Amino acid sequence: MIHPFNSLILVLPMTATMSLGQSVEDIRDTALGTPDATDITDAILTDTSADCASYATTYTSDVTDVQQSKGFTGAVIIEADDQSCTLLSNSIPNHDFGDGERQFANAVAEVAQNLTLARSPQAAAAPTALDHDYYDAIMLNGVVVDILSAGCYNPAGPRVDEYGNVLAGCSDDDPWLLDPMSPMAGFAEDTHNGHAQPNGMYHYHANPMALFDEEPGPDGSPVIGFAADGFPIYGSFFQDETGEVRKAVSGYALKQGERPEGDENPEGAYDGMYRADYGFTNAGDLDECNGMTVNGQYGYYVTDSYPWVLACFTGTPDSSFQRRQR
Repeated sequence: MIHPFNSLILVLPMTATMSLGQSVEDIRDTALGTPDATDITDAILTDTSADCASYATTYTSDVTDVQQSKGFTGAVIIEADDQSCTLLSNSIPNHDFGDGERQFANAVAEVAQNLTLARSPQAAAAPTALDHDYYDAIMLNGVVVDILSAGCYNPAGPRVDEYGNVLAGCSDDDPWLLDPMSPMAGFAEDTHNGHAQPNGMYHYHANPMALFDEEPGPDGSPVIGFAADGFPIYGSFFQDETGEVRKAVSGYALKQGERPEGDENPEGAYDGMYRADYGFTNAGDLDECNGMTVNGQYGYYVTDSYPWVLACFTGTPDSSFQRRQR
């Protein structure tokens, strides 16, 4: 299904919708009760506007949790004023989910999001590291991006696996934090690179395998979401300086050789199991945060390799992205 988001910027007033708070029932019922709500079930987006106000309207979707054999209704409400956008969501994607080879550890449930996006984000003096206290981004289907796992190398920990790793309980500054996208890491994810947190919130760790496809327009992939600092997230394709539309290439690569010796370090060669297995080489298109400026507009790009969506924030993340529940 092709869904052409309007390229016209819609600046809508902050109305009663903004007082919905964190009630999934209010968000869902308001979206379903909106006569002109747009159905984005399985939508492939087309708009490349970097202004979040371009997407200000109400969206719904009807999808299936394959794992639970249960239907869900997705609801997203985006409103804007002169300075910012507010995005309300019940965290249900616009596509079926739970269709991976392994079952999620937690059942998906509706979880309310109430997030603020700056319409004119600014680069900070220095990048801000990702951490466990903040969600990293929100896609236009209302699903957050949460790059970091809580798993790491901890051979003395509970329920340790064959590699000496645990899947939970680690801090974001652990030197050997697992990369959820590594097939050796042991996380159960579906075909959209998503799964559920303990509170049931569905989230992505990488390419959502939705919202954009392998047939980009002449300007490249559309905007598919916004990072917590307000900068847009595009799909994988962009038009380079030669005029070719191609996939953006990450500036990160696997380190060469063996990991350092010592009981505090995992044995073996750098193989991508851990985030620390990668180093920034500046050899690709993208900067250390996985972004670049194209035609005067900075944005992050989904990549086929680490760091997948973003590795840090070029701007300052908004406090609304701070976790309320772990």
